[in-house]
This record gives sequence, C-alpha cells and structure tokens, in this order.
Amino acid sequence: MSHPPPIDYLTSATRWFGQQAKDLDATTRAVLARAGKGQAMTHDPVRHLDEQATFGERIADKVARFGGSWHFIILFGVVLVAWVVLNAAMLGRAAFDPYPFIFLNLVLSMLAAIQAPVIMMSQNRQSTKDRQMAAYDYEVNLKAEVEIMALHEKMDALRSQQMMTLLTQQQAQIELLTRLVDGRQDPAPST
Repeated sequence: MSHPPPIDYLTSATRWFGQQAKDLDATTRAVLARAGKGQAMTHDPVRHLDEQATFGERIADKVARFGGSWHFIILFGVVLVAWVVLNAAMLGRAAFDPYPFIFLNLVLSMLAAIQAPVIMMSQNRQSTKDRQMAAYDYEVNLKAEVEIMALHEKMDALRSQQMMTLLTQQQAQIELLTRLVDGRQDPAPST
C-alpha cells in the first residue's frame, strides 16, 4: 500500500485559511514553514528577554520584586515605628526629627520619587514579556491547528486510498463470483 504524498503546508494554506500563502501575515507564514520542516516550537521568549536585559533593567526588576513584597512592607513598617518611637518618645526635645517628622516626610517623598519610576520600568518590561508570551502562545496554537488540519488531510487521503483498494478488491471478487456462477450454469455435456 502506498502512502499519500507529504503535505505542502504553504500550498494548503489556501484551503485552510482561505488566503494565498503570499497574503498571509509573516507569523503565519513562518509557522507554516516551521510545520512543513517538522520543527518544534521550543524557544522560551521570556528567558530570551531576561538574557538580553541590561544591568538597569535587572536592578529595576529586583527593586520592584522587593518593593512589592511582604518583606518590604514589614521592614518599612518596623522602620517607621522605630523612627516615630525614637524621635517622639525616647529622644524627646533632643530628637533629630521631632514631631511632625518633616525629615521623615522628605525621606519618604524621595523614596517614592525614586521607587515609582523604577517600578514602572519593571512593569514595562513585564508587559513586554507578556506580549512576547502572547505572541509565542499564538504561534504554538497556530502550529497545533495547522498540524491538526494536516492530520485531517492525511487521514482523509488514507481513507480514500483504503476505499479505492477495498472497491478494487470487491470488484475482483464480483468478477470471480460471476465467473464461478457462469461456470456452473454451463449445460451438462451430452452422452
């Protein structure tokens, strides 16, 4: 039994997507070419972006990771309570930042002024990672869909081939039966 011919994915795109291969977007053409070569989708775009990150981007990620953690909140709360207790209760009039804690407000304002843009840089990187992952997910899903359509075509071709083989065999059996029946109906030889 012969096997059906291999599928040309770019040519099949017309049936599958209703567009000529040249009219498809670059991502779809690349996925079709990769599927035609039997290549897997195995790269990790997030790891690739992390490897390309600059020193400043890595620092921004660490600051954002720490600034958005319970460790930071607890440490910050402890520092604030210690500052207030030290300046209000323990040192009294000799405090370096007496109530209403103007120096503390200045420090907090500077911290917020520095921390906010750093966290925004990290969020921008995260949104870039998310876009890369969404594009990668789209490619993986498209390749899976293309492979399923190709499998359907292969199965249809195999089924058609098997049907033709079965019909040929049945025709041969009918012809054999016809000859056998015709052979029995021959008149008996006369004596």
